[in-house]
Amino acid sequence: MTDAPPPDSTPRSSLAGSRNRFAARRPGTPDRGATPRMEHVRVTAPDLARRAVVETLHKRLIYGAIGFCLLFAVLAGRLVDVTVIHPIMPDPAVLAAMKPATSLAPPSPGRADIVDRNGVILAVSLPSAELYADPSQVGDPTAIAAKLAGVLPKLDQAKVIADLSVPGKKFVYIDRNMTAAQELAVNRLGIPGLYFENTEKRHYPEGDLAAHILGGVTVGNHGIAGVEGYFDQRLQSDPAPLRLSIDIGIEGIVRQEVEKPFKAFEASGACGIVMSATSGRILAMVSLPDYDAGNLGNAPADERFNRCVTGDYEPGSVFKLQTISMALNSGLIHYWDRFDTTHPLRVGRFTVTDFEPTHKWLAVPEILAVSSNIGASRIATILGPQIQRDWLRKMGFFRKLGVQLPEAQPTLYHPESNWGLTTTMTVSFGNGISVTPLHLVTGVVPIVNGGIRYHPTLLAADTGAPPPQGERVMSPQTSDIMRALMRGVVMSGTGANARVPGYLVGGKTGTAQVVGPNGTYEKHLNNASFMAAFPMNDPRYVIYVVVLKPHNTPETLPFTHGYTTGGYVAAPAVAQIIARIGPMLGIMPMSGQALADAAQALTIPLDPAVPPGQIALGPGRPFPPGANRLAYELAGEKLPGGGDPAHPARHGAPLRGGPTATLSSVHSLARRPGEVMAPVVKLPGAQAIRHETMLTPLPQLEPAMQLAGR
Repeated sequence: MTDAPPPDSTPRSSLAGSRNRFAARRPGTPDRGATPRMEHVRVTAPDLARRAVVETLHKRLIYGAIGFCLLFAVLAGRLVDVTVIHPIMPDPAVLAAMKPATSLAPPSPGRADIVDRNGVILAVSLPSAELYADPSQVGDPTAIAAKLAGVLPKLDQAKVIADLSVPGKKFVYIDRNMTAAQELAVNRLGIPGLYFENTEKRHYPEGDLAAHILGGVTVGNHGIAGVEGYFDQRLQSDPAPLRLSIDIGIEGIVRQEVEKPFKAFEASGACGIVMSATSGRILAMVSLPDYDAGNLGNAPADERFNRCVTGDYEPGSVFKLQTISMALNSGLIHYWDRFDTTHPLRVGRFTVTDFEPTHKWLAVPEILAVSSNIGASRIATILGPQIQRDWLRKMGFFRKLGVQLPEAQPTLYHPESNWGLTTTMTVSFGNGISVTPLHLVTGVVPIVNGGIRYHPTLLAADTGAPPPQGERVMSPQTSDIMRALMRGVVMSGTGANARVPGYLVGGKTGTAQVVGPNGTYEKHLNNASFMAAFPMNDPRYVIYVVVLKPHNTPETLPFTHGYTTGGYVAAPAVAQIIARIGPMLGIMPMSGQALADAAQALTIPLDPAVPPGQIALGPGRPFPPGANRLAYELAGEKLPGGGDPAHPARHGAPLRGGPTATLSSVHSLARRPGEVMAPVVKLPGAQAIRHETMLTPLPQLEPAMQLAGR
């Protein structure tokens, strides 16, 4: 009988499975389904002590952080107080003690740029280098000079050899006008004893354009002519660009058009000026021949001579604009008056004739249109020498102009003691007085702009600056009449070649004989000029061109018919200038009815009718009441009453603008008859430049009176 296992016994395999199932349970943990119990952790005394220390450190860190924050807040508040709210100024003594003591001056700024009125650079200084040597450190001077000549073509080898051979010499310049390429080439030679000095060199991007305005500088960058010389200190001390009134585009056009007759007529010189009639600012000034402004030191004296402001020339019939303006403004003469030009005027052994005699009585418009010397002489003698001198002084002809060019010269004229009948007559048509072209242009500006004279200037207007204040020298009514008379010269007189389609051009021709070295007039030579303004209904610009000693050539003969007068030589150049610069200046040509109406408003007949209620001078009434005794002397008649009255208005004809106003006194620049005026312009490496003309003694004026300065 087999023994059965006890009831509570478990098979071995079952025990093994249970053992595997509960083998991973931690000892002491309950079986599945048992209720969890809280685990108790035992904390010992060392643990509690350690925790107390950590807690104390945490509190100290917090208190420290709060303390530092408060401290920084206090410091920040104090800093704001002493620097912003109640700043504490530093002690001057402390600052003085901290300032370093030195005898070295700060480097001066480079020479300022020169720009035109539109900001185009005309002159600029660029970094450059100068080559110098220590002769005591060089080897064979001859060999060194030969090497340098290979890279410096203009080097004077003989001079270099001589300079390097001087015993005991420590410094000598080799080349002070090196280019960057030449500097690099010399450096590559590796010659001991040669050194470079950093410097600046003046450059003129436009070359010979505006050369006489800019002038030039020495090798040391010091101005010696033109605005470079006039503003030398300003250009060295103020780095801001010097802005001129010149418009380089207009300057280029004027040069091109003046150069054409200068070359075509094989002239000795020429000048062209464009000036604003509302400010006196010069937009262009050309003197030919000219030079490269960057090479002033090597330019011949003839090229450096500025014919616009340094040359004094007899103006010829352009000066009749002054005579007629003076007469109309005085109130003694009206434009409808007529004067006897039927025969030449004889004064002793001298004779005044017209280039194309009309042999009739001429009204004022026709006297100006045909350029009658006889008519101008009649008018001037009625006014007399005192009114004539006062007028010319008021118009600026008796003093040096204040233009910003050191070369500017004053006028040459007879002293008052020698200003009699002959001088009064010859000056009336531009002989017996020598003026610069700039004087002429400045004197015509008030004639066309309403009577305001401005000082000529080469400086551009400052931004926002008020318009310049001129000086009234004549009445607006006189200016209105003169604009119409100048328009008549172009439309019906000697200035026909100055007409420009669409533009109302007015002007006056001038042809003057040339004074020779001995004080007498040279035969078969003259200066031809034309003075113009446009547009004549509202004149904005005055233009003057003069060509000196023109000669007819095979190229010019078909056009000039053998004449070298202002109407043939200078007037066409002025017309081309106006046609080209008009649109550039915002003056567009007119057309149609607008042009016709404007032209009609500027028309005065050459033989105008006498207004109702007025009395005109003419046959049977050649002199107005108050005419100067010279008028009677010229006519061979006796002065009524035997005296020389003041200058009352003629009966029935009130003064237009009144007599000449009181003139401010100026320093007299009068010269003795025949005295040579020879101002000197000193330039390195050249002889003195002298004036091209002199004032002719009165006894030698007879040849001049034979030519009408047309």
